[in-house]
Amino acid sequence: MLQVRHLSKSYVADKPVLTDIDLTIAARGLAAVIGPSGTGKSTLIRCINRLVEPTRGEILFDGQDLVKLDAAALRHARRHIGMVFQEYNLVERLTVMENLLSGRLGYVSAWRAWRRKFPKDDIRKAFELLDVVGLSGFAHRRADALSGGQRQRVGIARAVMQEPKLLLADEPTSSLDPKTSVEIMELMASLGRTRGIPVLVNMHDVELARRFADRIVGMSGGRIVYDGPPQYLTDDVLKQIYGGEEWLH
Repeated sequence: MLQVRHLSKSYVADKPVLTDIDLTIAARGLAAVIGPSGTGKSTLIRCINRLVEPTRGEILFDGQDLVKLDAAALRHARRHIGMVFQEYNLVERLTVMENLLSGRLGYVSAWRAWRRKFPKDDIRKAFELLDVVGLSGFAHRRADALSGGQRQRVGIARAVMQEPKLLLADEPTSSLDPKTSVEIMELMASLGRTRGIPVLVNMHDVELARRFADRIVGMSGGRIVYDGPPQYLTDDVLKQIYGGEEWLH
């Protein structure tokens, strides 16, 4: 589904944030990227859909190298890559339903979108998704009237409205309390499983990653130092990822 080959990124010459990343994401399951702050987790996620431009390497998705696509072809490819953001990225003054339907902007004409004339089938799917994410009855509530957890549910539903072939999530729980974080991870894992969407999420909470991920990718210093199932993420591996051991106790 997704192959990252020899991916490197430097914001400043000779100071790489990512170095020679090789990563293959299968057609199902949830993979969690963990590692200390500043090790390139968010940069990796954002390079995959070219919110950040890679310095070198290939990103093969759905038979295309995303790195080589021009603007028009990239817009078309991004229709199939859902994105969930740390800070939700909702349009605050719009309703929940309008935010969900913005997930269909890649599929309707600009004229229809401007007039908010979305197909009835899109509206039906949006109402169904609101039930799935636990926001039934919130369709006409403005986004700025929602709690953080509710906003993230809207963000997830908007991404799923794209009918993506891949779902990326950039620290989706870092602004949330522990209970809500668990609920958000449960929701993403469930949607990925029931709809056959592979999920790649970068996160700080190791225990949350262990609980919900089928696979954990550990990064340190801009490189992948662990890639395997949660049960093999031992203290020794965590020391290699994060350095030291005081934080383990």
